[in-house]
Amino acid sequence: MNTPNGLQTGSSAERDRTASVLVDQQTEPGPTITREPPLPVDTITTPDWVASTSILWERRRLLFRIAAISLLLSLLIAFTLPKRYKSSAQIMPPSSPSMGTAVLAALSGRGLSGMTGLSSLAGSLLGGNNSTALFVDLLRSGTVAGQLIDRFQLQTVYHKRYRVDTAKHLARSTTIIDDKKSGVITITVEDTDPRRARDLAQGYLDGLNLLLNHTSTSSAHQERVFIEKRLQKVKTDLEQAQQRMGEFSSMHATIDIKEQTRAMVDAASRLQAQMILEQANLDSLRQIYGDGNVRVRATQSRIAALQGQLSKISGSSAPLAAEPSSESDDDRSTGKPNELYPPLRQLPRLAVPYANLYRQVQVQETLFELLTQQYELARIQEAKDVPVVSVIDSPGIPEKKSFPPRLLLAEILTLVTTSIAAALLLAWHRWSRISSSDPRKVLAQQICSTLSATWKGRRPHAGAAS
Repeated sequence: MNTPNGLQTGSSAERDRTASVLVDQQTEPGPTITREPPLPVDTITTPDWVASTSILWERRRLLFRIAAISLLLSLLIAFTLPKRYKSSAQIMPPSSPSMGTAVLAALSGRGLSGMTGLSSLAGSLLGGNNSTALFVDLLRSGTVAGQLIDRFQLQTVYHKRYRVDTAKHLARSTTIIDDKKSGVITITVEDTDPRRARDLAQGYLDGLNLLLNHTSTSSAHQERVFIEKRLQKVKTDLEQAQQRMGEFSSMHATIDIKEQTRAMVDAASRLQAQMILEQANLDSLRQIYGDGNVRVRATQSRIAALQGQLSKISGSSAPLAAEPSSESDDDRSTGKPNELYPPLRQLPRLAVPYANLYRQVQVQETLFELLTQQYELARIQEAKDVPVVSVIDSPGIPEKKSFPPRLLLAEILTLVTTSIAAALLLAWHRWSRISSSDPRKVLAQQICSTLSATWKGRRPHAGAAS
């Protein structure tokens, strides 16, 4: 039957059976389920970021005002900063010595030593050095910096009292980068004036060129200097040797000893033959006409003339004069004959000093010729070896500023200021929630009060002292 609540009721037997089933189920072994009572809403833990966000959300109007003020101040600072401009130049590293110069040096070395010429050729082809690092060091040297400081009056521009500080400021404004692969050197100068930035970059190139010309210490330069000095010495020795030979030839009338000896021997032979012929003719005339005949006396005169010529050609065996004797006008007036050729008997004595003088002149002439060739080759090689700055990109006047990025700077300053303000708000909130009896808070308050009292106590003394 149905109960007033709508439930059906059965017989007592059915109710007893149901109760026994429930008792059996409760007595069977199995896992027990324990139910904890629900926690109160106030005891639920809140994550830290949620709590911090809620605090900041409550103070959102203050943060918004701080962000707006920070943005205005950041824009003011960004637009107050002076503009800076960058001007860049690129230079190409020096090339190795050319093939033509190396071959030319090798060919010139063949005249003296074939192995020396080949070794110089191999050294010039295989031993090419890279001067990129040298260029970078020269650009960063104090000599170039000093030239730029004096040229552009950078002490006044940078408002520096000492040249050392000016050089440091210039170094900070200059960037020199060398590409390890290609060797190209990039020079970048930053300045508040775009024209001065361009002029400073060009000044680095001019200073590098000037420094390279003054400090060129290549082997070709040293060789050229040595050959030049040696060439001057050989030239002086050649002039002295030629002067000694000229004085000797003028004194003894020696032009060519070999040719003169051959000519004088031929002339003496002809005179000797004519004398023998005239002597035979004289003997025959004496037998026919006697000693007082005109023909006999004429033949005797011809024989005497031939004898005088032969004696003049033969000369005497007296020692040679130590110094040349100048013939005066009195000697010419007295009829003293001028010697147009050396005597035949003096030729052996003249041949040895003449040969020595002639050999010295020939040696000096050979040395002078060889050194002249070497000197010209050394000048060509020096011109090839002197590093020349090959400009790839010349510096120009920059059109756009490189610093400051005003919008980015304003955004960064605003973000940093707002973040600091949010951090201070969170710190103040946590500090306010600390109990006043907390030892940490008590210690902090004592330190603050002590510092405040010390500061207030020192201010009158400072004012009185001033």
